[in-house]
Amino acid sequence: MSTSSRYNDEVVISWPELHRDARFLSELLHAKGPWKGIIAVARGGLVPAALIARELEIRMIDTVCASSYTAASGTAAAQDQSGVRIIKGVEGDGEGMLLVDDLVDTGRTAQEVRRLLPKAHFATLYAKPAGLPHVDTCVKEFKQNKWIYFPWDIDYRFVKTIKDGGRAHSGTAD
Repeated sequence: MSTSSRYNDEVVISWPELHRDARFLSELLHAKGPWKGIIAVARGGLVPAALIARELEIRMIDTVCASSYTAASGTAAAQDQSGVRIIKGVEGDGEGMLLVDDLVDTGRTAQEVRRLLPKAHFATLYAKPAGLPHVDTCVKEFKQNKWIYFPWDIDYRFVKTIKDGGRAHSGTAD
């Protein structure tokens, strides 16, 4: 499915906004702790996990590495029935651990990771309606049709003024 058919609006998250949201999430999580450590869902959860680890002074950090696959990526293992392939897991059931991601969109990755770590507390910065039931704590909710651009996904560039030939952004995904 193409991006333009699924999404008709977009949101750009800046570094300062992401940092502020991670600090707010850290406050919420501090009240629910203490925590043994953090398990980041790689790759999107790596930056929020680092920020939360700093705020909560957590030094034990691990990763669950997951990938959504497409038909072009080859065959899928038995654990890939949800459309998510676990590349690297962690031992245990997640008890006392924070499971951190940047965004829960469709919930497919969240479901698979929750299956592996059912006792972990799943925290995410942002969630959409389809993914929200799979998380314990989130900072902001977005509509399902919004495409979220994270700071690491975008390139800031100088923009010409309209008077000098610059164009206004239409606000829709191409």
